[in-house]
Parts: sequence; C-alpha cells; structure tokens
Amino acid sequence: MHKQIPCLKWLSVSLLVTLLAGCASSPTTSDNLQIDRRSFGNAPDGTPVDLFTLRNRRGAEAKISNYGGIVVSLLVPDRNGQLGDVVLGYDNLAGYIKESPYFGSLIGRYGNRIAKGKFTLNGKEYTLAANDGPNHLHGGKKGFDKVVWTPKIIISTTGPALELTYISEDGEEGYPGRLTVKAVYRLTDDNALRLDYTATTDKDTVLNLTQHSYFNLAGKGDILNHVVMIPADRFTPVDKTLIPTGQLPSVAGSPFDFRTPTAIGARIGQDHEQLKFGGGYDHNWVVNKPLGKLGLMARVTEPTTGRVLEVVSTEPGLQFYSGNFLDGKITGKGSWAYQFRNGFCMEPQHYPDSPNQPNFPSVVLKPGQEYKNTIIYRFSTQ
Repeated sequence: MHKQIPCLKWLSVSLLVTLLAGCASSPTTSDNLQIDRRSFGNAPDGTPVDLFTLRNRRGAEAKISNYGGIVVSLLVPDRNGQLGDVVLGYDNLAGYIKESPYFGSLIGRYGNRIAKGKFTLNGKEYTLAANDGPNHLHGGKKGFDKVVWTPKIIISTTGPALELTYISEDGEEGYPGRLTVKAVYRLTDDNALRLDYTATTDKDTVLNLTQHSYFNLAGKGDILNHVVMIPADRFTPVDKTLIPTGQLPSVAGSPFDFRTPTAIGARIGQDHEQLKFGGGYDHNWVVNKPLGKLGLMARVTEPTTGRVLEVVSTEPGLQFYSGNFLDGKITGKGSWAYQFRNGFCMEPQHYPDSPNQPNFPSVVLKPGQEYKNTIIYRFSTQ
C-alpha cells in the first residue's frame, strides 16, 4: 500500500518539489497547491480506500476516491465568491458501495448501453452482463466504478493532480484483452476539473470511458431552471430500451434542440416519444466538432447562483441525462434525499451501442494503439 509521512496531513506541492528536487519554488506559483490524503474506508473485499482532496490557488476543491475514481465533492464559487458543492453523492464510502446510480464515477469499460449485452469483434461474439433490462450498461456488474484504482500523487506546477491506474484482465466482465487504464485528475487554476484518460490493450477490444458526475449548480432543489446549450445539430434517438436506432436525425423543431440556450424544464414535459422512452432527457447528442479534437460539448448556467459549467472534450458525443430515475429513496450528502431531477449528467463519450452500429465512430482499440480521451468540466460565474 502507499505510505504517508505520518507527521504531515497536508502535502504541499511546493514542499514536495523542494524536498525531491532540492530547489526552492516560487511562493506565488505553488504555495497554495495542496493534496490531502486520508482513509475513506474499505472496499467490499477489504481493500483500503483513500480520499484525495485537491485544492487550487483560487480555493476550489475536488475530492476524489480511488474506489471507482469517484468525484465525491467539487467545491466551486458562486457569483458572490461563496464556495458550494455542485455534485451529488455520499458523505462516506459505505453509501457508494450500498447503492449508487454511478454518482461521480469513472465509467468503463463501456460507458452507456450495449444492446442485449452482446457484440461481435473479428468474427467472434462476446457476451456481457445484461444489467439494465435486456442490455449491458456502464461496464457491467462490476465496472470500473466498483474497483479500487492504484493512486499516485503527481507533483506539478500546473495544478494538483491525482493519477489512478487499473489493469482490467482479459475476459473481465466479458470483454476481450488485458487493458491497462490510466486516469489523471487535475484541478486547474481556472477552476476546471480536467480528466485525461489513456489506455492500451494486448488484444483487440472495445473501449468507451466517461465520467458520471451528477451536477446541481445551485447545490439544492431540482435542475429544471438550469439553462443548457449543446452545439449539436443531430442526436441519436433510441428505442424503448434506450438503445440507439442507428438514425441521426436533426434536432431542429424538437425538444432536443439546445443550440440556443434553453432551460432544462422548458420542454422536458412535452408529448414526445423520445422523452417518454427516456423519462426525460437520457440521450446522446452528436456534437458539432471534428472527431478527436478538443471542443465545447455543452454550457450550463444556473441563474440564482450565477454558476456556469462548460464541458469540453475530445469525444464525439455527449450523453445528457436529467436525473429521471432519482426518486427520493437515496439520501446523500448533508441528509439530502435526492428527488426526481435533482441532478443532471453531462457525459462526453462515444455513441451508445457503437460496437453494434457500423455507421457510428469506431470504439475498437488494437494492440499498439493508445486510447486517449480528455474531459474538462470548467466552472465560472456570470
């Protein structure tokens, strides 16, 4: 296991740089960069789990667990400079283990759904767990959100960073290939949580990693007054089991047109078949940007606090989910019972069911290739 210096609770990046490099750092550039590490309990198999707190020079704070790569909390300022937690979750590890709709999790091997839990690669059919009705969801019964990752604190002058590594063995949850995955979480000084995913495999496989934080920029209540802009001309409609039909229709004239900023609640109750299938928004948008290039996926504003969330990624699609399955049965942080639509997700990703959809961008990863995926959640105010 990773040992700590017992007399130090706070690990200042500038101090570590001085100790390891033998030279002083400028107090104006690194004195306030800190990473705290403390015990967060034990995984179901008894493996110790830690909670890492990243703070930037502006006071923003992100707490990350190496169980599931979970973003446990994210403190960012409102227009008055008051810090508030903008993600849903639990106060302790036991909550995430007992019952969690993927709060804050690192999702893999495949984010979103694969139809009937099956796909064919190189002429061979692979069978996965059907853990969402007839379909496979978010990596299976024990996806990347339920494993303990190996942590490493990164010394950097660009922001406190945490590196998590996991090796998914060949055949795990039915997927081919021994997959080595690395996820780097960095809290930057422009109040952005940046995630950089990389992966390699020893056998042809499919891969689609994403991040599953539930956001509420007001820190309370429902999210229907949040105003959303998604720069996408098309989306992927689904069948009643939420599997894409393969079509890519225009969003024009539909409740799925967020090219102009629109409140989440403005059209979510319309009599539209796709909204009925999803119980609201639970769909993938085809974002207007080149494949693999870093670009804006969404912009969300919350009028009462003035908080603004910009989602930037290299991924081709964005799953926007409006918290339709929250029902008040889960009590999270601060004794908040999470009700219907108390949080929303913005999950940059490849399209759902891509392994079975030849017209969608490929999710195949081959030996010798490196999977790369960057997701940035940047916060500001207006």
